[in-house]
Amino acid sequence: MRATDAPQRSRLLPFLVAGISLACTGTIAGGVAIALHPGKSQINTAPVPTAPGQVTNVSQSNQVAPLQRVVPPDLLAVAGRSVTPDQEARIHNLKQVQDVIVLDAGAVQLQNHQVNTFAVDPSLFRSWTPPVTATNEDLWAALAADKFVVSAAAQQALGVQSGFNYPILGKSNPSVTMGGSGSLGVPGIDMLVSKKTGGALQLIPSLAVMVNAPGADPAKLVKSVQEILGTGSTVLNLHLKKNQTTTAAGSGGRPATYLDIYRQAATKWCAGLSWTVLAAIGQVESNHGRNVGPSSAGALGPMQFMPATWKIYGVDGNGDGKADIMDPYDAIPGAANYLCHNGAAQGGNHLYAAIFAYNHADWYVQKVLNLAQAYARAYP
Repeated sequence: MRATDAPQRSRLLPFLVAGISLACTGTIAGGVAIALHPGKSQINTAPVPTAPGQVTNVSQSNQVAPLQRVVPPDLLAVAGRSVTPDQEARIHNLKQVQDVIVLDAGAVQLQNHQVNTFAVDPSLFRSWTPPVTATNEDLWAALAADKFVVSAAAQQALGVQSGFNYPILGKSNPSVTMGGSGSLGVPGIDMLVSKKTGGALQLIPSLAVMVNAPGADPAKLVKSVQEILGTGSTVLNLHLKKNQTTTAAGSGGRPATYLDIYRQAATKWCAGLSWTVLAAIGQVESNHGRNVGPSSAGALGPMQFMPATWKIYGVDGNGDGKADIMDPYDAIPGAANYLCHNGAAQGGNHLYAAIFAYNHADWYVQKVLNLAQAYARAYP
């Protein structure tokens, strides 16, 4: 192969628009709710130094850096107070943690609803959203232009429309244009704003943390992060079904996350093949789109196909008229097609042989099969 509508206020802290603390309750989209209490935040809006030609801080510009990778979050944590650099470093040093992003966050009011809001750098945060959203250039350009973006569930509950201005009630009361909606992939994240708008609203700096830890035990990871952040923090295990999103509204029926793509591809392109095998191969090959090559041997895309092999087994998985080796909506179905051609749907020794055909090494087959078992345990 290769060389809920309004929040359940009975469980919320008093809702005052000035500072922030956390209560665990239902929100517009479900999940955590961030309630406000008195206290003044200090937002650091100074430009972040970047490499020449690289755009990471967009508070001064409406440019957005190209999507380079996808980082599937394994958990979302909201602390009781701002996360310190030491706490961030300790989370990063946990076993199997590869990526950590710390975000300013808070609850504001929009259309008479309490809305969990995160201030983000579009060039950085887009990688943490589902593929269908991460690749939506218009959405991130709108966010970089200081418009707000909401989750698909929040748009439905709030009744907001793209292109219209809406007052957002925070420490100040700016009128902000809605720039679009999409699957944000994580319950409790209702709205995204730019760093500039987050500063005006005085969201609490460094309040939320998202963590990517491929192969880690989710329950142990949650416990470790909870211990680091301490009393008052809430940590969501994004592997639990209640904390997962499926097909996004407005996505044309496409799966919203990598796990959803694996599931759909196995069902559609290789009935009998467990989606966990595709997920394991996706982790080994590119860590779910984080490293798409080219490899030293010339393999490309999230499933690391050699171009010559892709010409034979590549498929148009999303029906856009082309089979794109770099597109997970094509590459993952292509991998299922390749595995099925080699007998994977028959299981047993046939499955072993099919994975061996994908990469001619017994250690590789064993690694994939072990990871597949781990996925089956993590996502029962």
